Amino acid sequence: MDYPTRHSLVLQGLRFTSRQVALISTFIAIGAVVRIGVDQIGDMVPGTAFAVVIKLGLSETLSFVSGFVYGPIAGFVTGFLIIVLSDIGTPYGAGAWTPFIASIIGLLGICGGYIRRLRQRPTALMMIISAIGLTLLSETLQNLYVSFAYGVPIIASIVSGLPSLVSALTNNIIFFPTIGLKVIEFIQEHHLNGVQNELGPKNKEMVTS
Repeated sequence: MDYPTRHSLVLQGLRFTSRQVALISTFIAIGAVVRIGVDQIGDMVPGTAFAVVIKLGLSETLSFVSGFVYGPIAGFVTGFLIIVLSDIGTPYGAGAWTPFIASIIGLLGICGGYIRRLRQRPTALMMIISAIGLTLLSETLQNLYVSFAYGVPIIASIVSGLPSLVSALTNNIIFFPTIGLKVIEFIQEHHLNGVQNELGPKNKEMVTS
């Protein structure tokens, strides 16, 4: 549901309506399918371009959107499952890296939920700033994982990850204020009435207050 800031403790818990579940599931499915498709394209490009191509997609955008609209828990679940399901759906399958990368993308969903507390109605500028900050956070954490998991010096991991960083920044700066913003605005405008009906009269006042 489109949770109101003043009642976050009540509506950000594990009580999901059927509409919530349907839309969150849609986010997860779209994100996973797009990521699988991008991975297949990446297999067809030269090795040096693979790290750039695989950063394209909607995983981080949809995780942020889900967290912003439905709260941190939903945001984390969305990001985590996009990565897990898409890894399972690739020829290489899931690996030791999967839970770590999934948690990092899920973290962006959590951040989306808390950014919502700062500004309930997003703007293009806010989405761009969020895209830059969260992409830097995500790529830094992924570089740290590579460094510790594979014994790569952190500086070498950061330097080798610069092309991926540029690709991820470009991707998110484009998709956060366009697709991401439009989806948030659409849900906030058209979805809230359905949520009020599902919650019933006892909770309707709490949602609209």
